[in-house]
Amino acid sequence: MKTDIQIAQEAVLEPIVNVAKTLQITEDELELYGKYKAKISDEYLRKISANPDGKLILVTAINPTPAGEGKTTVSVGLGQALSKLGKKTVTALREPSLGPCFGIKGGAAGGGYSQVLPMEDLNLHFTGDFHAITSANNLLAAILDNHIQQGNELGIDTRAVVWKRCLDMNDRVLRNVVVGLGAKTDGTVREDHFVITVASEIMAVLCLASDMKDLKERLGRMVVAYNYQGEPVTAAQLNAVGAMAALLKDAMKPNLVQTLEHTPVLVHGGPFANIAHGCNSVRATKAALKMADYVVTEAGFGADLGAEKFFDIKCTMAGLKPDAVVLVATIRALKYNGNVPKEKLSEENLDALKAGIANLEKHIENLHKYGVPVVVTLNSFVTDTLAEISFVKQFCEDKGCEFALAEVWAKGGEGGLMLAQKVLDTLEHKESHFKPIYDDTLSLKEKIETVAREIYGAKGVNYSTAAAKQLQKLEELGFGKLPVCMAKTQYSLSDDPALLGRPENFDINVREVYVSAGAGFVVVLTGAVMTMPGLPKKPAAYSIDVDENGMITGLF
Repeated sequence: MKTDIQIAQEAVLEPIVNVAKTLQITEDELELYGKYKAKISDEYLRKISANPDGKLILVTAINPTPAGEGKTTVSVGLGQALSKLGKKTVTALREPSLGPCFGIKGGAAGGGYSQVLPMEDLNLHFTGDFHAITSANNLLAAILDNHIQQGNELGIDTRAVVWKRCLDMNDRVLRNVVVGLGAKTDGTVREDHFVITVASEIMAVLCLASDMKDLKERLGRMVVAYNYQGEPVTAAQLNAVGAMAALLKDAMKPNLVQTLEHTPVLVHGGPFANIAHGCNSVRATKAALKMADYVVTEAGFGADLGAEKFFDIKCTMAGLKPDAVVLVATIRALKYNGNVPKEKLSEENLDALKAGIANLEKHIENLHKYGVPVVVTLNSFVTDTLAEISFVKQFCEDKGCEFALAEVWAKGGEGGLMLAQKVLDTLEHKESHFKPIYDDTLSLKEKIETVAREIYGAKGVNYSTAAAKQLQKLEELGFGKLPVCMAKTQYSLSDDPALLGRPENFDINVREVYVSAGAGFVVVLTGAVMTMPGLPKKPAAYSIDVDENGMITGLF
């Protein structure tokens, strides 16, 4: 059986200018990054701004497991299948992060015969967007520390600096560092921290900004520290906005690439869903809606994280109204949630499936709370048995969901035709009545507790002493009307990664809260979730290599 990278490297790519032509984009309206990648110009985005919007389809999943769910693979395959049915379709995805690519998760270009190409470029440097975000983040950090060194005119309390440096790599030793050691001219000694680039507020700002004016306003609102009076100090007060915007100018433009079947894909922005809001950029999604009749997009990790933030943060802020949701599961992952060890997931086990399907059940219930029609799809594996598939199909239909098997890994768009037809039927016969899960007028605590209770199934929320004080301060500073961005383990509906299936009688533990005023939400850290991941004992990086002909191996 061929690996994903072998399939990708054997593919014959279409010049990106030809892919663009299928969307009536001329070569003059592209900014080319070689033959197979391009950014879409601002001129083109302005030209299509009056076009009617297509239908918006969100792809989400059950909680991820080591068995894999294939959410991106299904997203790509569904886009290919809709195109095969003659529908003008654009898929809008996030950019992969180098951290998990070299860590344990691997890349994020799909898999098998439902991949985005060029796969190696996409998973590595791509068009440099993440490098631009990293540079802008660290420029602000440098300006902040220089301001303190040069007299500290704003009276910044060096014990209350909240802006962190960033790096797009899993590097646990950078979580907590001391800066300014050495001579007096080397700066003020203080504790500092790093986050992974996808957790940087600038990533969120770029993904939520509608244009350059909005980007600069959001950058200016970012809180970097507090002064000795406890008042927030912003990036605008440090005079850092213009230079950051210059670094982000090109990164603001959506990237156009293609699938294995040459269907168009916009790949832009990449916040993690476990520690950020987990969706591709508003600009790319809105552009796709103007370009196509059907737009397939995805949100990171399980529906308790990515879909919740897609609905309550991205859609609410951007005025988007999703028309349908595709919920991805696998027989293997459901059995894993039924406490079957990974090495035995290939064996038929209906008892474990019946136990583990409670996880799928909770995600179906959650999505129905948003008023959007749901289609459940099983990402097919050769080890799935007819009895297992029949059980899941009946379960989903009893829950009021359409059901389809997806064989897109093995067959590409052809393997997604059943799913595509179910989605089209759902769009035609079921109306979306989208509404967020909470109202902005609720207090921050009420929003946190609504998500914990309604989406996670928690019985309550425990706040650390520090978190309680932070929430009170943010309410006093006027940030209480913002939505909450919950940072939580992706592996469980709870904040404990070991609690699989559908946990009950648990509390969510909030340890820290801070405002991302530029992005426009309040981040809530729960459990032991980290904003700078570490590498595993045997990182994926060990298997990645390049030969004397420049051929990369080991990426997945």
